[in-house]
Amino acid sequence: MNFYDRQILAAVTEPLRKEWALTDSSMGLLGTAFTLLYAAVGVPLGRLADCWMRTRLLGIGVTAWSVMTAASGLAWNYWSLFLLRLGVGVGEASCAPAANSLIGDLYPPSQRARALSVFMMGLPVGLFLSYWLSGRIAHAYGWRAAFYLACLPGLILAVLALKIREPQRGAVEGGRPGHHRREGSPYRLLLGIPTMWWIIVSGALHNFNMYAINSFLTAFLSRYHHLGIKEATFISAVVLGGVGVIGLLAGGWAADHFGKARPDGRLLVASVTMLAAAPCIYLALRQPPGAILIFMLWMGSGSMLMFVYYSGVYAAIQDVVEPVLRGTAMALYFFAMYLLGASLGPLGTGMLSDYFAHKAMTAAGATIMTEPFKAAGLHHAMHVIPLLTLLLAVVLLAASRTVTADMKRLRLWMAEAAQ
Repeated sequence: MNFYDRQILAAVTEPLRKEWALTDSSMGLLGTAFTLLYAAVGVPLGRLADCWMRTRLLGIGVTAWSVMTAASGLAWNYWSLFLLRLGVGVGEASCAPAANSLIGDLYPPSQRARALSVFMMGLPVGLFLSYWLSGRIAHAYGWRAAFYLACLPGLILAVLALKIREPQRGAVEGGRPGHHRREGSPYRLLLGIPTMWWIIVSGALHNFNMYAINSFLTAFLSRYHHLGIKEATFISAVVLGGVGVIGLLAGGWAADHFGKARPDGRLLVASVTMLAAAPCIYLALRQPPGAILIFMLWMGSGSMLMFVYYSGVYAAIQDVVEPVLRGTAMALYFFAMYLLGASLGPLGTGMLSDYFAHKAMTAAGATIMTEPFKAAGLHHAMHVIPLLTLLLAVVLLAASRTVTADMKRLRLWMAEAAQ
């Protein structure tokens, strides 16, 4: 529901944009506003996850974002929707720190990548259902109705979250201390881990790409490939959501398998798959208008490979951070990932789209912006995604070079603290 709710806006971008006569930059700013507040409040909520009952924090967060999502359907203009999306961001910021910390205490290190990959299946499943259902609801009843549907299942899940068993911190670490940490500021401790810096940079690059694709793929299919909202949202559901399940489960298995063989195995798996994803996305974008099946093949392959990132990287964070700081570590990582990545992805892509659209209009000698110029602008703008994916592969390779020493340092400290 976390990813379902946040993705409704992307699914209904075109009817909303046309009703309120908005630019791509304005639509991108809606995503940026969400992610900026999401990043800001995530840090204190991460500290709260390390100090308070994580199940209770999760239940309150689900309630908040579900109610605010439904309220988004009542927006009467751009700025009212802007403020309501901020409220959704506050609620959703509770999920990642609390959930990742819980999983870290429910599963031993040898199983964490697979456990996290199962948890992160919520991302592609949420994307798939959001695009698929929201597109059909918007087509039949208007874009506002798509926001209303999300409230009731969210409230049910909020109650169920309170019934999750609250595990003892560090209980699965083989008797190691779960309630102790190294002395000093928790943020300074985390930023003193070299691997965390590389992972933070990787998160910014990855989230820029994912939020750029998620925000504009349906619009791209509508403009460039001339599809209706039902067809465009269905294809988005398949190539961004459906294939993600395969990437996460296969990535979780591969990350655990190679993680057992060598300490840097999880990050190497993530690096190699990002290297393979870049040409797939590029080839998808190079397809001519109407070549839908080939586009789906290449974009689906690239998207599937990009989902492997979560299985390897999320588990690697827990490999280098003591149990009592895992909520804070995830919140700090998410803060940078969303502030420097997700907040810039929709806005940056939207601004590039508007820039290239005006350039195409000028080159044609026209004075009125039309949909074909908007299609050309968005097509050119999305080529930034495969380029940044290549850079992401390099950053993850650098992280794999430091993780072994960081894991060894943590094990030595925990062994000494347990004595």
